[in-house]
Amino acid sequence: MGIVNATKTPARSAPLSEGSVLGWLRINLFSSVANTILTVVALYIIFLLVRGIWVWGIQEAVWSAESRRECFKISKEGACWAGVINWLDSIFYGRYPREEIWRINVGGLLLVLWMAPLWIPRVKGKVIIGLTTVFLYPFLAGYFFSGGEKGIFMQVMVSAAIVCLVAITIHAALGFFANSSLLQFLLRITGADKSSEKNQRNVLLGLLAAAFIGVFVWQMSWQFESVTWTKWGGLFLTFVISGIGIAFALPGGIILALGRRSKLPVIKVLSTTFIELFRSVPLITVLFMATTMFPLFMPDGFAINKLVQVIIAVCLFNACYMAEVVRAGLQAIPKGQEEGAYTIGLGYWGTMGLIIMPQALKVMIPNIVGSFIGILKDTTLVSIIGLFDILGMLRAISEDVFWRGLHHEPLLFGAALFFILCFAMSKYSRHLEAKLSTDHKD
Repeated sequence: MGIVNATKTPARSAPLSEGSVLGWLRINLFSSVANTILTVVALYIIFLLVRGIWVWGIQEAVWSAESRRECFKISKEGACWAGVINWLDSIFYGRYPREEIWRINVGGLLLVLWMAPLWIPRVKGKVIIGLTTVFLYPFLAGYFFSGGEKGIFMQVMVSAAIVCLVAITIHAALGFFANSSLLQFLLRITGADKSSEKNQRNVLLGLLAAAFIGVFVWQMSWQFESVTWTKWGGLFLTFVISGIGIAFALPGGIILALGRRSKLPVIKVLSTTFIELFRSVPLITVLFMATTMFPLFMPDGFAINKLVQVIIAVCLFNACYMAEVVRAGLQAIPKGQEEGAYTIGLGYWGTMGLIIMPQALKVMIPNIVGSFIGILKDTTLVSIIGLFDILGMLRAISEDVFWRGLHHEPLLFGAALFFILCFAMSKYSRHLEAKLSTDHKD
Protein backbone atom coordinates (compact mmCIF):
# COMPACT_ATOMS: atom_id res chain seq x y z
CA MET A 1 0.00 0.00 0.00
CA GLY A 2 2.84 2.36 0.76
CA ILE A 3 4.30 1.74 -2.71
CA VAL A 4 0.92 2.34 -4.39
CA ASN A 5 0.29 5.55 -2.47
CA ALA A 6 3.78 6.76 -3.28
CA THR A 7 3.25 6.19 -6.99
CA LYS A 8 -0.06 8.06 -6.91
CA THR A 9 1.34 11.11 -5.08
CA PRO A 10 1.89 13.86 -7.64
CA ALA A 11 5.37 15.24 -7.86
CA ARG A 12 5.96 18.84 -6.88
CA SER A 13 5.97 21.16 -9.85
CA ALA A 14 9.36 22.41 -10.94
CA PRO A 15 10.11 26.13 -10.86
CA LEU A 16 8.69 28.00 -13.81
CA SER A 17 11.03 28.38 -16.76
CA GLU A 18 10.52 29.58 -20.29
CA GLY A 19 9.53 26.12 -21.40
CA SER A 20 7.14 25.56 -18.48
CA VAL A 21 5.44 28.93 -19.09
CA LEU A 22 4.88 28.03 -22.72
CA GLY A 23 3.59 24.66 -21.59
CA TRP A 24 1.20 26.33 -19.15
CA LEU A 25 -0.10 28.58 -21.92
CA ARG A 26 -0.57 25.63 -24.23
CA ILE A 27 -2.41 23.58 -21.61
CA ASN A 28 -4.66 26.34 -20.30
CA LEU A 29 -5.28 28.55 -23.34
CA PHE A 30 -4.57 26.49 -26.44
CA SER A 31 -5.29 22.93 -25.34
CA SER A 32 -7.96 22.37 -27.99
CA VAL A 33 -9.46 23.98 -31.06
CA ALA A 34 -12.37 25.40 -29.04
CA ASN A 35 -10.08 26.84 -26.35
CA THR A 36 -7.83 28.35 -29.00
CA ILE A 37 -10.78 30.07 -30.70
CA LEU A 38 -12.08 31.42 -27.37
CA THR A 39 -8.60 32.68 -26.44
CA VAL A 40 -8.14 34.45 -29.78
CA VAL A 41 -11.61 36.03 -29.61
CA ALA A 42 -11.05 37.18 -26.01
CA LEU A 43 -7.67 38.67 -26.89
CA TYR A 44 -9.20 40.47 -29.86
CA ILE A 45 -11.98 41.95 -27.70
CA ILE A 46 -9.41 43.09 -25.12
CA PHE A 47 -7.34 44.63 -27.91
CA LEU A 48 -10.31 46.58 -29.25
CA LEU A 49 -11.24 47.77 -25.76
CA VAL A 50 -7.72 48.90 -24.88
CA ARG A 51 -7.23 50.57 -28.25
CA GLY A 52 -10.54 52.42 -27.95
CA ILE A 53 -9.69 53.67 -24.45
CA TRP A 54 -6.22 54.71 -25.61
CA VAL A 55 -7.47 56.63 -28.63
CA TRP A 56 -10.36 58.31 -26.80
CA GLY A 57 -8.75 58.88 -23.41
CA ILE A 58 -5.12 59.56 -24.33
CA GLN A 59 -4.28 59.99 -27.99
CA GLU A 60 -7.18 62.23 -29.06
CA ALA A 61 -7.90 63.70 -25.63
CA VAL A 62 -7.76 67.42 -24.88
CA TRP A 63 -5.81 68.36 -21.76
CA SER A 64 -5.86 72.14 -21.92
CA ALA A 65 -8.88 74.25 -22.80
CA GLU A 66 -11.06 76.99 -21.32
CA SER A 67 -14.45 75.45 -22.10
CA ARG A 68 -16.14 72.35 -23.50
CA ARG A 69 -16.78 74.15 -26.76
CA GLU A 70 -13.06 74.78 -27.13
CA CYS A 71 -12.45 71.08 -26.48
CA PHE A 72 -14.73 70.21 -29.40
CA LYS A 73 -12.88 72.62 -31.65
CA ILE A 74 -9.58 70.94 -30.84
CA SER A 75 -10.80 67.32 -30.98
CA LYS A 76 -14.28 65.92 -31.53
CA GLU A 77 -13.30 62.29 -31.00
CA GLY A 78 -11.29 62.51 -27.79
CA ALA A 79 -12.03 63.02 -24.13
CA CYS A 80 -12.13 66.51 -22.65
CA TRP A 81 -9.96 66.15 -19.56
CA ALA A 82 -9.44 69.91 -19.42
CA GLY A 83 -12.69 70.31 -17.48
CA VAL A 84 -11.57 67.81 -14.85
CA ILE A 85 -8.17 69.50 -14.56
CA ASN A 86 -9.75 72.94 -14.15
CA TRP A 87 -12.02 71.59 -11.40
CA LEU A 88 -9.36 69.59 -9.52
CA ASP A 89 -9.35 71.95 -6.54
CA SER A 90 -13.12 71.69 -6.22
CA ILE A 91 -13.05 67.90 -6.68
CA PHE A 92 -10.61 67.51 -3.81
CA TYR A 93 -11.62 70.38 -1.49
CA GLY A 94 -15.13 71.42 -2.51
CA ARG A 95 -15.87 75.10 -1.93
CA TYR A 96 -13.38 75.42 0.89
CA PRO A 97 -11.67 78.86 0.75
CA ARG A 98 -8.62 78.51 -1.47
CA GLU A 99 -6.41 80.55 0.84
CA GLU A 100 -7.24 78.19 3.72
CA ILE A 101 -6.68 74.87 1.92
CA TRP A 102 -3.35 74.54 3.73
CA ARG A 103 -5.33 73.70 6.87
CA ILE A 104 -6.79 70.59 5.23
CA ASN A 105 -3.35 69.53 3.99
CA VAL A 106 -1.80 70.03 7.44
CA GLY A 107 -4.65 68.05 9.02
CA GLY A 108 -3.97 65.17 6.64
CA LEU A 109 -0.22 65.27 7.33
CA LEU A 110 -0.88 65.23 11.08
CA LEU A 111 -3.00 62.10 10.65
CA VAL A 112 -0.20 60.40 8.69
CA LEU A 113 2.32 61.43 11.36
CA TRP A 114 0.01 60.18 14.11
CA MET A 115 -0.61 56.78 12.52
CA ALA A 116 2.89 56.17 11.09
CA PRO A 117 4.13 54.44 14.30
CA LEU A 118 1.48 51.74 13.79
CA TRP A 119 3.52 50.45 10.83
CA ILE A 120 6.94 50.61 12.52
CA PRO A 121 7.75 47.14 13.94
CA ARG A 122 9.95 48.35 16.81
CA VAL A 123 7.40 50.77 18.24
CA LYS A 124 5.51 49.52 21.31
CA GLY A 125 2.11 50.50 22.69
CA LYS A 126 0.35 50.49 19.33
CA VAL A 127 -3.05 49.90 20.91
CA ILE A 128 -2.75 53.15 22.86
CA ILE A 129 -1.61 54.97 19.71
CA GLY A 130 -4.65 53.67 17.84
CA LEU A 131 -7.03 54.69 20.63
CA THR A 132 -5.60 58.22 20.79
CA THR A 133 -5.97 58.48 17.03
CA VAL A 134 -9.67 57.65 17.28
CA PHE A 135 -10.52 59.75 20.33
CA LEU A 136 -8.15 62.75 20.21
CA TYR A 137 -7.17 63.39 16.59
CA PRO A 138 -10.75 64.39 15.55
CA PHE A 139 -10.65 67.36 17.95
CA LEU A 140 -7.36 68.67 16.59
CA ALA A 141 -8.36 68.10 12.97
CA GLY A 142 -11.86 69.46 13.60
CA TYR A 143 -10.49 72.79 14.78
CA PHE A 144 -8.06 72.95 11.85
CA PHE A 145 -10.92 72.36 9.43
CA SER A 146 -13.64 74.52 11.02
CA GLY A 147 -11.70 77.20 12.92
CA GLY A 148 -13.54 79.95 14.79
CA GLU A 149 -13.71 80.56 18.52
CA LYS A 150 -12.49 77.81 20.86
CA GLY A 151 -14.47 77.08 23.99
CA ILE A 152 -12.75 75.78 27.10
CA PHE A 153 -13.65 72.17 26.26
CA MET A 154 -12.18 72.45 22.75
CA GLN A 155 -9.04 74.09 24.12
CA VAL A 156 -8.55 71.24 26.57
CA MET A 157 -9.07 68.56 23.90
CA VAL A 158 -6.85 70.33 21.35
CA SER A 159 -4.10 70.68 23.96
CA ALA A 160 -4.40 67.00 24.89
CA ALA A 161 -4.22 66.04 21.21
CA ILE A 162 -1.07 68.12 20.64
CA VAL A 163 0.65 66.66 23.70
CA CYS A 164 -0.30 63.16 22.52
CA LEU A 165 0.94 63.79 18.99
CA VAL A 166 4.32 65.09 20.18
CA ALA A 167 4.68 62.22 22.65
CA ILE A 168 3.80 59.62 20.01
CA THR A 169 6.25 61.13 17.52
CA ILE A 170 9.11 61.11 20.05
CA HIS A 171 8.12 57.60 21.17
CA ALA A 172 8.20 56.36 17.57
CA ALA A 173 11.59 57.95 16.92
CA LEU A 174 13.05 56.37 20.07
CA GLY A 175 11.58 53.01 19.15
CA PHE A 176 12.93 53.12 15.61
CA PHE A 177 16.43 54.42 16.31
CA ALA A 178 17.13 53.25 19.88
CA ASN A 179 14.67 50.38 20.37
CA SER A 180 13.44 52.19 23.46
CA SER A 181 10.25 53.93 24.60
CA LEU A 182 9.33 57.43 25.67
CA LEU A 183 8.65 56.36 29.26
CA GLN A 184 12.08 54.76 29.59
CA PHE A 185 13.72 57.81 28.07
CA LEU A 186 11.97 60.25 30.43
CA LEU A 187 12.76 58.16 33.50
CA ARG A 188 16.39 57.90 32.43
CA ILE A 189 16.97 61.62 31.82
CA THR A 190 15.22 62.56 35.09
CA GLY A 191 17.21 59.98 37.05
CA ALA A 192 14.05 58.26 38.27
CA ASP A 193 14.71 54.94 36.55
CA LYS A 194 16.11 53.51 39.79
CA SER A 195 13.30 54.84 41.98
CA SER A 196 10.20 53.05 43.17
CA GLU A 197 7.15 52.66 40.96
CA LYS A 198 5.29 55.32 42.93
CA ASN A 199 8.05 57.89 42.41
CA GLN A 200 8.28 57.00 38.72
CA ARG A 201 4.55 57.47 38.32
CA ASN A 202 4.68 60.84 40.08
CA VAL A 203 7.54 62.00 37.87
CA LEU A 204 5.71 60.99 34.69
CA LEU A 205 2.47 62.63 35.83
CA GLY A 206 4.37 65.82 36.67
CA LEU A 207 6.01 65.92 33.24
CA LEU A 208 2.63 65.27 31.60
CA ALA A 209 0.98 68.07 33.57
CA ALA A 210 3.79 70.50 32.74
CA ALA A 211 3.60 69.64 29.04
CA PHE A 212 -0.17 70.02 29.03
CA ILE A 213 -0.08 73.41 30.76
CA GLY A 214 2.61 74.68 28.39
CA VAL A 215 0.69 73.56 25.30
CA PHE A 216 -2.59 74.92 26.69
CA VAL A 217 -1.08 78.39 27.19
CA TRP A 218 0.55 78.23 23.75
CA GLN A 219 -2.59 77.27 21.83
CA MET A 220 -4.73 79.96 23.48
CA SER A 221 -3.37 82.45 20.95
CA TRP A 222 -4.52 80.35 17.98
CA GLN A 223 -7.32 81.88 16.00
CA PHE A 224 -8.16 80.30 12.65
CA GLU A 225 -10.73 81.87 10.39
CA SER A 226 -14.10 80.16 10.71
CA VAL A 227 -15.11 78.00 7.73
CA THR A 228 -18.73 76.87 7.83
CA TRP A 229 -19.49 73.22 7.10
CA THR A 230 -21.53 74.24 4.04
CA LYS A 231 -18.25 75.01 2.25
CA TRP A 232 -16.82 71.57 2.96
CA GLY A 233 -16.96 69.26 -0.01
CA GLY A 234 -15.19 67.09 -2.53
CA LEU A 235 -12.91 64.23 -1.59
CA PHE A 236 -12.15 66.04 1.67
CA LEU A 237 -15.78 65.73 2.82
CA THR A 238 -15.90 62.11 1.67
CA PHE A 239 -12.84 61.33 3.79
CA VAL A 240 -14.29 63.15 6.81
CA ILE A 241 -17.60 61.25 6.75
CA SER A 242 -16.17 57.85 5.82
CA GLY A 243 -13.17 58.24 8.14
CA ILE A 244 -15.34 58.96 11.18
CA GLY A 245 -17.71 56.18 10.10
CA ILE A 246 -14.86 53.69 9.83
CA ALA A 247 -13.33 54.78 13.15
CA PHE A 248 -16.67 54.35 14.93
CA ALA A 249 -17.91 51.25 13.09
CA LEU A 250 -15.48 48.71 14.55
CA PRO A 251 -15.65 49.67 18.26
CA GLY A 252 -19.41 50.29 17.95
CA GLY A 253 -19.86 46.96 16.22
CA ILE A 254 -17.86 45.16 18.91
CA ILE A 255 -20.04 46.67 21.65
CA LEU A 256 -23.26 45.77 19.84
CA ALA A 257 -22.04 42.25 19.03
CA LEU A 258 -21.13 41.62 22.67
CA GLY A 259 -24.49 43.08 23.71
CA ARG A 260 -26.33 40.74 21.35
CA ARG A 261 -24.46 37.75 22.82
CA SER A 262 -24.97 38.95 26.39
CA LYS A 263 -26.75 36.73 28.90
CA LEU A 264 -28.55 39.76 30.35
CA PRO A 265 -32.01 39.80 28.70
CA VAL A 266 -32.42 43.60 28.67
CA ILE A 267 -29.04 44.26 27.04
CA LYS A 268 -29.54 41.43 24.56
CA VAL A 269 -33.01 42.61 23.50
CA LEU A 270 -31.95 46.26 23.18
CA SER A 271 -28.85 45.38 21.15
CA THR A 272 -30.74 42.97 18.88
CA THR A 273 -33.54 45.48 18.29
CA PHE A 274 -31.10 48.28 17.53
CA ILE A 275 -29.12 46.13 15.08
CA GLU A 276 -32.14 44.75 13.24
CA LEU A 277 -33.80 48.18 13.06
CA PHE A 278 -30.88 49.76 11.20
CA ARG A 279 -30.13 46.68 9.08
CA SER A 280 -33.74 46.51 7.88
CA VAL A 281 -33.68 49.85 6.03
CA PRO A 282 -31.33 51.21 3.35
CA LEU A 283 -28.76 53.87 4.18
CA ILE A 284 -30.50 56.55 2.14
CA THR A 285 -33.62 56.12 4.31
CA VAL A 286 -31.53 56.50 7.46
CA LEU A 287 -29.95 59.66 6.03
CA PHE A 288 -33.33 61.18 5.20
CA MET A 289 -34.63 60.30 8.66
CA ALA A 290 -31.56 61.83 10.31
CA THR A 291 -31.85 65.12 8.39
CA THR A 292 -35.63 65.56 8.36
CA MET A 293 -37.23 63.60 11.20
CA PHE A 294 -34.55 63.71 13.89
CA PRO A 295 -34.79 67.51 14.47
CA LEU A 296 -38.54 67.14 15.11
CA PHE A 297 -37.87 65.07 18.24
CA MET A 298 -35.37 67.53 19.69
CA PRO A 299 -36.38 70.23 22.22
CA ASP A 300 -36.86 73.81 21.12
CA GLY A 301 -33.62 75.68 20.60
CA PHE A 302 -31.58 72.49 20.10
CA ALA A 303 -30.05 72.50 16.62
CA ILE A 304 -27.49 70.24 14.95
CA ASN A 305 -26.16 71.03 11.49
CA LYS A 306 -26.80 68.60 8.67
CA LEU A 307 -23.22 67.35 8.50
CA VAL A 308 -23.26 66.18 12.12
CA GLN A 309 -26.63 64.49 11.56
CA VAL A 310 -25.24 62.65 8.53
CA ILE A 311 -22.12 61.55 10.41
CA ILE A 312 -24.20 60.19 13.29
CA ALA A 313 -26.45 58.32 10.86
CA VAL A 314 -23.48 56.81 8.98
CA CYS A 315 -21.80 55.76 12.24
CA LEU A 316 -24.87 54.04 13.68
CA PHE A 317 -25.79 52.36 10.39
CA ASN A 318 -22.34 50.90 9.80
CA ALA A 319 -21.87 49.92 13.44
CA CYS A 320 -24.93 47.68 13.14
CA TYR A 321 -23.56 45.98 10.03
CA MET A 322 -20.15 45.63 11.65
CA ALA A 323 -21.81 44.05 14.69
CA GLU A 324 -22.94 41.11 12.57
CA VAL A 325 -19.47 40.76 11.08
CA VAL A 326 -17.93 40.66 14.56
CA ARG A 327 -20.61 38.26 15.83
CA ALA A 328 -19.81 35.88 12.98
CA GLY A 329 -16.14 35.99 13.95
CA LEU A 330 -16.99 35.30 17.60
CA GLN A 331 -19.07 32.29 16.63
CA ALA A 332 -16.16 30.92 14.58
CA ILE A 333 -13.99 30.58 17.70
CA PRO A 334 -14.29 27.13 19.32
CA LYS A 335 -16.10 26.98 22.64
CA GLY A 336 -13.06 25.38 24.22
CA GLN A 337 -11.13 28.64 23.94
CA GLU A 338 -13.57 30.40 26.26
CA GLU A 339 -13.76 27.46 28.64
CA GLY A 340 -9.99 27.26 28.80
CA ALA A 341 -9.74 30.98 29.59
CA TYR A 342 -12.22 30.61 32.45
CA THR A 343 -10.23 27.62 33.72
CA ILE A 344 -7.05 29.66 34.17
CA GLY A 345 -8.95 32.34 36.08
CA LEU A 346 -9.76 34.95 33.44
CA GLY A 347 -13.09 36.69 33.85
CA TYR A 348 -15.49 37.68 31.09
CA TRP A 349 -13.69 40.83 29.99
CA GLY A 350 -10.27 39.23 30.27
CA THR A 351 -11.44 36.28 28.19
CA MET A 352 -12.95 38.50 25.52
CA GLY A 353 -10.13 41.04 25.41
CA LEU A 354 -7.17 38.67 25.57
CA ILE A 355 -8.37 35.38 24.10
CA ILE A 356 -11.58 35.48 22.05
CA MET A 357 -11.72 38.91 20.42
CA PRO A 358 -8.16 38.95 18.96
CA GLN A 359 -8.78 35.59 17.29
CA ALA A 360 -12.21 36.65 16.03
CA LEU A 361 -10.96 39.91 14.55
CA LYS A 362 -8.09 38.12 12.83
CA VAL A 363 -10.50 35.65 11.25
CA MET A 364 -12.80 38.45 10.09
CA ILE A 365 -10.15 40.74 8.53
CA PRO A 366 -11.50 40.29 4.96
CA ASN A 367 -15.07 41.01 6.02
CA ILE A 368 -14.05 43.97 8.18
CA VAL A 369 -12.05 45.58 5.38
CA GLY A 370 -14.89 44.81 2.98
CA SER A 371 -17.23 46.73 5.28
CA PHE A 372 -14.76 49.62 5.40
CA ILE A 373 -14.67 49.71 1.60
CA GLY A 374 -18.47 49.71 1.57
CA ILE A 375 -18.50 52.66 3.98
CA LEU A 376 -16.18 54.62 1.70
CA LYS A 377 -18.34 53.98 -1.35
CA ASP A 378 -21.70 54.44 0.40
CA THR A 379 -20.63 57.90 1.56
CA THR A 380 -21.45 59.16 -1.94
CA LEU A 381 -25.15 58.84 -1.03
CA VAL A 382 -24.88 62.07 0.97
CA SER A 383 -24.95 63.97 -2.34
CA ILE A 384 -28.66 63.08 -2.59
CA ILE A 385 -29.46 65.08 0.57
CA GLY A 386 -27.58 68.18 -0.52
CA LEU A 387 -23.98 67.65 0.63
CA PHE A 388 -21.35 68.24 -2.05
CA ASP A 389 -19.03 65.32 -1.52
CA ILE A 390 -16.81 64.12 -4.35
CA LEU A 391 -19.76 62.75 -6.32
CA GLY A 392 -21.64 66.01 -5.88
CA MET A 393 -18.66 67.99 -7.15
CA LEU A 394 -18.18 65.66 -10.12
CA ARG A 395 -21.81 66.12 -11.08
CA ALA A 396 -21.51 69.88 -10.59
CA ILE A 397 -18.90 70.07 -13.36
CA SER A 398 -21.55 69.31 -15.98
CA GLU A 399 -23.65 72.21 -14.64
CA ASP A 400 -20.88 74.77 -14.94
CA VAL A 401 -21.45 77.35 -17.67
CA PHE A 402 -18.13 76.60 -19.38
CA TRP A 403 -18.33 72.81 -19.03
CA ARG A 404 -22.05 72.18 -19.36
CA GLY A 405 -22.78 68.66 -20.62
CA LEU A 406 -19.42 67.21 -19.54
CA HIS A 407 -20.58 64.00 -17.86
CA HIS A 408 -18.40 61.04 -18.82
CA GLU A 409 -14.92 62.37 -18.04
CA PRO A 410 -15.64 63.52 -14.44
CA LEU A 411 -17.44 60.29 -13.56
CA LEU A 412 -14.64 58.18 -15.06
CA PHE A 413 -12.11 60.18 -13.07
CA GLY A 414 -14.12 59.58 -9.90
CA ALA A 415 -14.42 55.87 -10.68
CA ALA A 416 -10.64 55.60 -11.16
CA LEU A 417 -10.05 57.46 -7.89
CA PHE A 418 -12.39 55.18 -5.95
CA PHE A 419 -10.79 52.12 -7.55
CA ILE A 420 -7.34 53.22 -6.39
CA LEU A 421 -8.54 53.83 -2.82
CA CYS A 422 -10.52 50.58 -2.57
CA PHE A 423 -7.78 48.54 -4.23
CA ALA A 424 -5.21 49.92 -1.77
CA MET A 425 -7.45 48.97 1.17
CA SER A 426 -7.95 45.50 -0.30
CA LYS A 427 -4.21 44.95 -0.80
CA TYR A 428 -3.50 46.07 2.75
CA SER A 429 -6.14 43.61 3.94
CA ARG A 430 -4.32 40.79 2.14
CA HIS A 431 -1.06 41.97 3.71
CA LEU A 432 -2.61 41.82 7.18
CA GLU A 433 -3.99 38.35 6.51
CA ALA A 434 -0.55 37.09 5.47
CA LYS A 435 1.18 38.83 8.38
CA LEU A 436 -1.23 37.52 11.03
CA SER A 437 -1.68 34.09 9.50
CA THR A 438 -0.98 31.21 11.88
CA ASP A 439 -1.77 28.40 9.44
CA HIS A 440 0.82 25.61 9.28
CA LYS A 441 2.53 25.43 5.92
CA ASP A 442 4.37 22.53 4.38
